[in-house]
Amino acid sequence: MQVQSVYIHIPFCKQICHYCNFVKYYYMETKADAFIDALIKEIDTAIPGKRNVFRTIYMGGGTPTALSMSQLQKLFHFLNEKFDLTSCEEFTIEINPGDIDAEKAALLHDYGVNRISFGVQVMDDDMLEKIGRIHRVADVYTTVDILTQAKFTNISLDLIYALPDQSVSHFEKTLKEALQFGLPHYSTYALQIEPKTVFYHKKRKGALHQPPEDDEVEMYQLLQENMKKQGVLQYEISNFAKPGYESRHNLTYWNNDYYFGFGAGAHGYLPGKRTANYKPLGTYMKEIHRFGSAVEQLEEITLQDRIEEELFLQLRKAEGIDKKVFRQRYGVSLEKIYGNELNQLIHDKLLTYNDGNYALTNRGMLLGDRVFGQFLLLEDFDQKIIAAESQTV
Repeated sequence: MQVQSVYIHIPFCKQICHYCNFVKYYYMETKADAFIDALIKEIDTAIPGKRNVFRTIYMGGGTPTALSMSQLQKLFHFLNEKFDLTSCEEFTIEINPGDIDAEKAALLHDYGVNRISFGVQVMDDDMLEKIGRIHRVADVYTTVDILTQAKFTNISLDLIYALPDQSVSHFEKTLKEALQFGLPHYSTYALQIEPKTVFYHKKRKGALHQPPEDDEVEMYQLLQENMKKQGVLQYEISNFAKPGYESRHNLTYWNNDYYFGFGAGAHGYLPGKRTANYKPLGTYMKEIHRFGSAVEQLEEITLQDRIEEELFLQLRKAEGIDKKVFRQRYGVSLEKIYGNELNQLIHDKLLTYNDGNYALTNRGMLLGDRVFGQFLLLEDFDQKIIAAESQTV
């Protein structure tokens, strides 16, 4: 299996959101200039030559479009030489409402970007301010217009639910307004309180009022129902798309396929190993200029690691995991390793089995962590692999 995808992390933002724990820094022109030089060197060192063919490229952050026009032009000129962008099936960039104009949109389109993912989070000005966003609802409408005029048709909108002080009816209003755009893809996530965020510190002080768990469940069910009514089908726990608009790059992750990761704090998954770059911007750039690489952590992936990840990543998808594909990849039957766990989850109505596929039920999607935990740290894993291999000899 070859590496067919590339993730590029641009760690700059014009505002730090209260819930975000991604690697990010306030945008400063001189720092961004130096970062782009380092990023170009990192990619050039890892992938020699020009016009390299990759199936998907994803540029995330941070906010990539926080970069200036001249910085974007420099970066995309390099990417256009390094990769055969015309053969790339999907080239995604993340943006925020209000931080892109017609000139930047045209530049992205001209360089082959064919998918836009933009973070709306909630359709309410007061709540946007409370969660640390600098855009307002009017900016969402303006951004959709700009993207449409620039001839982008593959647009994804991100929402967050179970926000502090958010009611079920409030989320339903946001959801219905977001669906009125008729976009082909929506990503939706329940708020997670992550360490080193504003919300984390507020929660520790008892100053963060989150909705009760029952309300969060109701919001998720409303999400599923409303998406289905609009013909936007759930293909992963948190992702919905019109047929043909599923994110091909994100499916790289959920299919447990390989990808390069470039930029400060970026993660990669290569044959036999996972990598994580240094997060501090200064350290990242220093390492790149000294060695051409900024890998801080390199984790060797054992067979058990890979199979465990295969289970909980593949099961995030609505279609689940295909036992034939599993056997082709690992040379062993899925049931030989996890037969007891699969049967128990089916009995508990958390999994379903149909035509060779194991998939989460609706209840299983609500209790995904409980399902995934069944496949981790199996004590007799090695014995089961050895027994299965001996039976195939």
